[in-house]
Amino acid sequence: MCHGGSVPTAVSLPDDWPAHPDRSLSLNRMGSFDWDLETGLLHMDAAALGVYDMTPGEYDGRPESLAGRVPHSEATRLDALVSSVLKSGDDSYGAYYRIRTRDGGLRWTHTQGRVMRGSDGRPFRIIGIVRDATEELSHSAERLGLDEERRRQTSVVESTTAALAHARTVRDVIDVIGDAHGLERLGSMGMVMGLVEAGRIHLVAEGPADSFVPGTRYTRIDEQYPMSEVVRSLQPRFLDSAEEFAEGYPELWSKISSMEISAAAYLPLIAQARPIGAIGLLYQDKDGFTQDERNLLIALGSSIAQSLQRAMLLEQEHDLAEGLQQAMLPRRIPSVPGAEIAVRYRSARMGQDIGGDWYDVIPLPGGRVGAVIGDVQGHDTHAAAVMGQLRIVLRAYAAEGHAPGTVMARASVFLHELDTDRFATCTYVEADLSTGVLQMVRAGHIDPLVRTRDGDCVRLPVEGGMPLSLSAEFGRLEYPVTTVELDPGETLVLCTDGLVEHPGADLDDGIRLLTSMVRSGPADLARLADRLCEVVDERGGDDDMALLLLRRQAQDVPQGGRLQQHVAPGDPEALVAARHMIAAAVRAWGARERADEIELVADELIVNALMHTEGPAIVTLRVLAGPQRRLRVEVEDRSSALPRRREAGVSGVSGRGLMLVDRLADVWGVEPRGSGKCVWCEFVMS
Repeated sequence: MCHGGSVPTAVSLPDDWPAHPDRSLSLNRMGSFDWDLETGLLHMDAAALGVYDMTPGEYDGRPESLAGRVPHSEATRLDALVSSVLKSGDDSYGAYYRIRTRDGGLRWTHTQGRVMRGSDGRPFRIIGIVRDATEELSHSAERLGLDEERRRQTSVVESTTAALAHARTVRDVIDVIGDAHGLERLGSMGMVMGLVEAGRIHLVAEGPADSFVPGTRYTRIDEQYPMSEVVRSLQPRFLDSAEEFAEGYPELWSKISSMEISAAAYLPLIAQARPIGAIGLLYQDKDGFTQDERNLLIALGSSIAQSLQRAMLLEQEHDLAEGLQQAMLPRRIPSVPGAEIAVRYRSARMGQDIGGDWYDVIPLPGGRVGAVIGDVQGHDTHAAAVMGQLRIVLRAYAAEGHAPGTVMARASVFLHELDTDRFATCTYVEADLSTGVLQMVRAGHIDPLVRTRDGDCVRLPVEGGMPLSLSAEFGRLEYPVTTVELDPGETLVLCTDGLVEHPGADLDDGIRLLTSMVRSGPADLARLADRLCEVVDERGGDDDMALLLLRRQAQDVPQGGRLQQHVAPGDPEALVAARHMIAAAVRAWGARERADEIELVADELIVNALMHTEGPAIVTLRVLAGPQRRLRVEVEDRSSALPRRREAGVSGVSGRGLMLVDRLADVWGVEPRGSGKCVWCEFVMS
């Protein structure tokens, strides 16, 4: 036991023990300096000068004497560091920098300084050490090389994981790992991947293409294969050599020995604590796996498993949503005399990105047909469910015989009262194929297009109202009717915005592009519909899309039907549309010889209803069957006051209305209609 620092007499020590601090510093290529900031003198001992490759006789005590040893860029950086420390109030600093030796080479140096400050905080002295750091940094360089390799391997996993983040299908996951670029990143020459299905492993990917082993498409989990083993054990299997592979799995090795595999890594794909599959990476010219490589591959397996599970769930959700969507759409399109119809639906690419787009074709009395295209807000199963309900009620309102504007208004009220916060856009067209008259209403939807007989395509500007539900919420249920004629051979194009919207372009650009595609598309209606869908598929749209094409055929169609137009007070465009409808019906229904009479009487009844009542007029034209075909014109209004026939006044203008009707129509009359009345007249058609 030693006391008081005494040295045991039995121990023989050197004469100069303990060493003087100067010698300790010198042996470690380290020297000291003392810098007086007041005078500017910088004392450096012999060891410090040795670090700078200088002798005491070459140094005069001034910092400027060191300038030849410190490159300008390094001196500037070091001066800036010291100045910053002195100003900031810090009491120490350290820096690595290079000095130039006698032979012109560069040597790494490290300095550490301690700043001495007076009671007022002003610095007056720096005491420190300077040392040769060449050997230290050479060891660091070696470590840096190891770190660089570790960073490279980590980067591979990070880049692969980043690519997997965009995978939405199982095929996407396979492509990220199995393509040439992915295998190159991993340093692998081949890959196999299998998914667990009903107690078996289904091989879903292998690469390169010629590496498939017959008999391994489906394997049992209890078989002696590496993927089966890692699925059973939930532990990775690293095969560091061909010999280890051949010994562990002789049956498989006998089939793949020609591939010259030198190592392999098989990883279980585990998600939520259960195996969903396994992946094997095959290597050539590789001598085993380091612990770092094993850790990184295990991390990679975890990323692949999470991506696979997400992709499988997205596919299941997509199948469910698409099944619901398809169940809500019409199972078949009715055959409509005088029309050729093509419909298409494309769901969004994956996941629950499926929505409320729909189409419908509704047979109506008198040979007419209703065509509907619409889109419920949102991209989920709820949107699809709302769409199904809305499609059914809109079909019911149309089949009840309501005018197009009324059909749309009632559908809006229904959606508003439904327990949902969704709104919908929609276009409803009531078409009479015998006349070609289209009565269209639009609720916030995009305008339809018409492809003419000569192949041109034009946009139909249809006056519109607010989207369904919103119009009811804001009390704006007026849906004006736009009436146009569709000539034989012309095609009406109705679609949802999934066909015209795409990233980087506004809606008008999309409609112009669609117009161009319709113009240049095939004449055959089904092929045209397919071509438009192909464009959406090629573009990789993220929205679902519905399309309805209706072409009026040039062949003879049943003559006669039923047309209706709503004419609001103070709406000259509606009055023009009603006259347009009447003229088209008269021409198409075989009443050309009485066209002037019918148009004059109908116009008189409409004007009277607008002038003498406070509400709108509803004009209905239809053909009555019987021994004599008759065209019937009905004009309804909201007034219960019956019209009176009067003699013309002094001016000869007022009072001629009903006299004109009485003289020109074969028969006419007035019927009470609930809160209003209907004035009607009939004309015998030849």
